[in-house]
Amino acid sequence: MIDSLRERTRGQVITAGDEEYDAARRVNNAMHDKRPQVVVRCENVGDVIAAVEYARTNELDLAVRGGGHSVPGFGTVDDGVVIDLRAMRNVRVDPVNRTARAGGGATWGDFNAATHAFGLATTGGIISTTGVGGLTLGGGIGYLARGLGLSCDNLVSADVVTADGKFLIASEKENEDLFWALRGGGGNFGVVTALEFRLAPVATIYGGPMFFELSDATAVLAGFRELIKDAPEQLGGFPAFQIAPPLPFIPEDRHGEPFAAIVGCWAGDLDEGETQISKFREFAPVMAEHVGAMPYPALNSAFDALVPPGLQHYWKANFVSELTDEAIQAHLRHADGLPSVNSTVHIYPINGACHRVTPDGTAFAYRDANFATVIAGMWPDPAQNDANIEWVRSYYDDVAPHSEAGGYINFMAGDDQGRIRENYRQNYDRLAEVKRKYDPGNLFHLNQNIVP
Repeated sequence: MIDSLRERTRGQVITAGDEEYDAARRVNNAMHDKRPQVVVRCENVGDVIAAVEYARTNELDLAVRGGGHSVPGFGTVDDGVVIDLRAMRNVRVDPVNRTARAGGGATWGDFNAATHAFGLATTGGIISTTGVGGLTLGGGIGYLARGLGLSCDNLVSADVVTADGKFLIASEKENEDLFWALRGGGGNFGVVTALEFRLAPVATIYGGPMFFELSDATAVLAGFRELIKDAPEQLGGFPAFQIAPPLPFIPEDRHGEPFAAIVGCWAGDLDEGETQISKFREFAPVMAEHVGAMPYPALNSAFDALVPPGLQHYWKANFVSELTDEAIQAHLRHADGLPSVNSTVHIYPINGACHRVTPDGTAFAYRDANFATVIAGMWPDPAQNDANIEWVRSYYDDVAPHSEAGGYINFMAGDDQGRIRENYRQNYDRLAEVKRKYDPGNLFHLNQNIVP
């Protein structure tokens, strides 16, 4: 069987007997040490079609890997097939029409490097090694979301290989139901081999991280909450809780201590940047900061070193309509327990342009939420798994009563499958219909799964 698959593919077909097998099966979250039957390093759409048909014909579980950042480990599987898209990472920019087309394995670092050469960007993530496809299919929250909308709001079209091995283009003009579902519905509907985005003029931004004493966190979060309600949409960023890493702008005797933080991003006229970002300094005294003008890709990759491959990951998430005083206090009950310098809590604002799309305009349903919270537990030592998972869960349990029932699927854990309907609210039944049409046998079930 494997020989026939090799005959049909240009990319490598890797099995347990091959020297590259251990490297090929590895994903970013080291909790997931799985042993696929085969990893197909796809180089083109034909390879993807062959791998999909192989999995379906042989009734094997199928995992799809783009950037490899899936916290629940959906990019790998025991005894099944892994479609690895990371060789398909080319990005082509059309500066006249302000669009860019990215391969299904491209990362935001790949994307930003290509678009920045033309002074253009679209909403990407916070870590540049994140896959463009995975982030976008879940919605796509990032620094530019208040001004440009989510990543999925800027999606123009997608190339998709469906469960029956067919190649389709999804857009506002073709396979519109599929296009609607892809924008927030995750990897439920096929393998997305390319994505085309609208771009906007964003080259140099003004911003960076500011650290505040944890004792001032109430003022920092309340101040951010009020400011961001009607701030200019060019103002992005988020409040956070973070252990101070050993960086030169942080006093050495404070390294390793937990702090409140704001990472700001002003994507408007640079002359206004200092004025806009300085508003954060009014909340409380700043302990340390690294703020100024920088290329947008520099901010998008600034925290990559805190999220290297091989950490243990366990995350939880909720949408938040109002960041109430009670919610802030719930955060503060846990913020000083961050498991490691890699762990963090981010509270992303998703108002502004995100609110101009109707709740049923795309699969991403929470268009009335003002924030998306992630409790991102990340640490290097597997011996600490039980204790650190418990920290994430207890933190989540405390803030959940002050949050919406659903959360952003890109931030969810593998044990959050019971929340799928809540994540999609009024859109769930329509998503299930699209799932039945394009994947009636649920071949694509290694995801936050919408059951056909």
